[in-house]
Amino acid sequence: MAVIEKSGGIEGFVDFMQHRLSLVNSPRAALMLSYIIGLFIFIESIITSLIAGAVGKPFCNKYKIPSAKLAFVCDSTAAPVSSLIIINGWGALLLGLITTQISLGVIYVDAMDILIESVLYNFYSMAALVVIFLFIWFSIDIGAMKRAKHMPKNEEVISLKSASMYYMVAPIILMIILVFFFLYITGDGDILKGSGSSAIFYTMLTTLIFTLFYFVGTKNMSLKEWSEAALRGALKLSPIALILLLAFGIGDITTQLKTGHYLASLLNENLSVYLLAAVIFFIASLISLSTGTSWGTFSIMIPIAIPMAAAMDANMALCIGAAISGGVFGDHSSPISDTTIISAMASDCDLVEHTSTQMPYVFISWGIAFVLFVLFGLFS
Repeated sequence: MAVIEKSGGIEGFVDFMQHRLSLVNSPRAALMLSYIIGLFIFIESIITSLIAGAVGKPFCNKYKIPSAKLAFVCDSTAAPVSSLIIINGWGALLLGLITTQISLGVIYVDAMDILIESVLYNFYSMAALVVIFLFIWFSIDIGAMKRAKHMPKNEEVISLKSASMYYMVAPIILMIILVFFFLYITGDGDILKGSGSSAIFYTMLTTLIFTLFYFVGTKNMSLKEWSEAALRGALKLSPIALILLLAFGIGDITTQLKTGHYLASLLNENLSVYLLAAVIFFIASLISLSTGTSWGTFSIMIPIAIPMAAAMDANMALCIGAAISGGVFGDHSSPISDTTIISAMASDCDLVEHTSTQMPYVFISWGIAFVLFVLFGLFS
């Protein structure tokens, strides 16, 4: 993304959207563009945040939009979208967890069918996308968001040269195609069995090499300029990598302590089947908020939720959807979540400010989801 910024492709895209198509001519339109980009780039939550942030930053500078608002948009369209459109690494993980329970004889269903049905009960992700849309469209500022101010960024970001928008569009399109290609390769011909992390790594490396030949070959920048931009972009991630390393350490400690299993064991007695989904959502939310990991929460809660739902003859898809929703909640809101951290970084927003300004909206989405799980638990 640093190399793409240096190329001027983002400025070219901004110019195209603003002047040639006249689509972006207000703060609302600027944030809505990042929102739409977040909806369509569903291959990986981190890529969603990076691209939505990179495209949105120039508009935020032009229209003096607080970076906290852009960070909120990036974060709200990352994990929620990736967990709803499951032809990505998220779907592969969830399918694997469900398949494991089938192989153990806990349930006897088709894994893909139950996963697709479960996604329809991913109420938190749906609520988060609706809340962020209303926030943008009606400019609803709540709590700390009222105090968020626009802070001019460094000259390098503001004064980027303008070039053809294809210097931004071509690498991003290639990035999207390559993710599916490498998922296919790492999955031995099955996209859903591919390694999400490996696919992302190979995709980024290949795309970076592509920008070398494309940008330098078309004399958009010299080899030295490309190298300096790539190195500068990598160095900007150093503090983020340290934060993530510590966050993963905290998450691993809580996993080793079996925090999730302990919480679930408290519910085995005197729990109504009608409230099971809501309780699973509540516990998954606590785990993901404290650990900052959705995938870790899925790995803890789905092996717990499926046997509990089977034993209590509850709606299986609803209970799995509750576990997914709870995991996404923490990925979206926790200050130690990789998506939260990278959304703040991609928007040039302070992490503490991003976390505090989005929290009221996050809990509104959580409340809506909780009520829906209670209602569907009662009437399903």
